[in-house]
Amino acid sequence: MAGKNKKSMKITKFLYVIFPSIILFISCQSMPKIPDAFLEDARYAPLYSGASAYIFADVKQARSIIDLLPIEELSDRQTAQMLDRTNYIAAALFPVESRRRFQIAAWGKFPNNMAGIAFSTDRNWQSLNSSTGQSYWYSSAGWLSIAMSSNQAFIASSLTNEPLDPFIPAPGVAIPQGFNAFRQGGPGLTPAPLSCWFENPGQMVTNMLNQEGIPFQFLAQQLFINLYCVSDDQYEALIRFVFENTSFARGMAAILNLAGGSLSDNAVANLLFSNPPVQNNNYIDIKTPVLSEQELISLLEIFIIF
Repeated sequence: MAGKNKKSMKITKFLYVIFPSIILFISCQSMPKIPDAFLEDARYAPLYSGASAYIFADVKQARSIIDLLPIEELSDRQTAQMLDRTNYIAAALFPVESRRRFQIAAWGKFPNNMAGIAFSTDRNWQSLNSSTGQSYWYSSAGWLSIAMSSNQAFIASSLTNEPLDPFIPAPGVAIPQGFNAFRQGGPGLTPAPLSCWFENPGQMVTNMLNQEGIPFQFLAQQLFINLYCVSDDQYEALIRFVFENTSFARGMAAILNLAGGSLSDNAVANLLFSNPPVQNNNYIDIKTPVLSEQELISLLEIFIIF
């Protein structure tokens, strides 16, 4: 496992170093015409299904949050240059058993000069055909697949030497019902700079709470999270658990209220239970108190980096 982690870090480092200087072989017209995944009424995102988590971010507004993610490469100068060129991203993070690592769809303004140099002079890169009829570049050294135009980028990373197509057949992964409305924020909140949803989060939350001494099965079907910038160094999160029906949501709200009382001196409780959970129909909302940078990092480590 340590070897795999080391390999993954090398792949990530490779991605962040090469991304800002990627030279285009693909014209804007050759890229797939897909709906903007960040529109309020989008029904699909251009990502594979089967991921553990899906992240949507307005990079300009969420930059201070992105910079706090516990990922070493974010301090790299080339990474900052890449983010400076990116407006929006949709990303999928996959479990190890899927043999995939991540997939990214990005919208921005990307370099389009010196065509032909970056890939054609490096024997580790080869041009491959996507199942969708498009072309992309694959690195056998980094197990990385890339296709770009001047305003779109599609990137996929594998945990094996089998190329992972960065394009997917339409329509892509279905955005969960209610997620787009959730991204627009709750009462008194503007649309979230960064939002994510987790597929089948029940076991993840169950394990987390069991480790904190709460022995019960958490039956949430989906987990949504919004992150907000309150000021330069203060943040808030809105967490929504979605259940099969209203009865489950009501029962889980009662259990969470009891759990919060029993863990009043626990760091997890301070983040998740400072404010009482609010049940509405088949979901529960938990709004965190204002978080410092370190508290936001702790929250990210609980949910996003796992």
